[in-house]
Amino acid sequence: MLEGIVRESIGKTTAKKLRRDGYLTANLYAKGVENIQAAFKRGEFVRTVRNKESLAFAVKVGDNELNVVIQEYQLHPVHGEVVHVDLRIAVPAQVTDYLVPVVTHGTPVGLKNKGVLVMSKRRLKVRGAIEDIPARFDLDVTPLNRDDSILVRDIEVPQNCRLMDRPHVAVCGVIKAK
Repeated sequence: MLEGIVRESIGKTTAKKLRRDGYLTANLYAKGVENIQAAFKRGEFVRTVRNKESLAFAVKVGDNELNVVIQEYQLHPVHGEVVHVDLRIAVPAQVTDYLVPVVTHGTPVGLKNKGVLVMSKRRLKVRGAIEDIPARFDLDVTPLNRDDSILVRDIEVPQNCRLMDRPHVAVCGVIKAK
């Protein structure tokens, strides 16, 4: 479980001090839950996110133990480290929109025909309760030839979930190399 501290002051100077000490500022929120301003050790946060098994992961802030999902993050413009993260609290049985990552497997047939695999959407918006949301969408891109693509409507979602992106939008595809 990832442990963090509660921030009493949310000003710019205290955030800079925390970042200098190796912390990552965070905002935890959900509908019907009071916002929590927190800070996590940057290395521990990255390690936890990379090793998580599901979409949600557990954090402990102060005396609260919560399941959270990464909603949005901000990177430093020069060295690319994570500076701030927004975490949505996963309230059980509450229907909400979540951003679920898309992972591709295989080598497309179209690469041999002078094509290039292009990922148009790395995350898809899914509406449902946290218990029904998949950890990720695994797409097999092996049968894709040049000028073929996988659309949002081609992706199967679990029962009680709904894709909120437009059905005709391409998730990934193979295009002609220039």
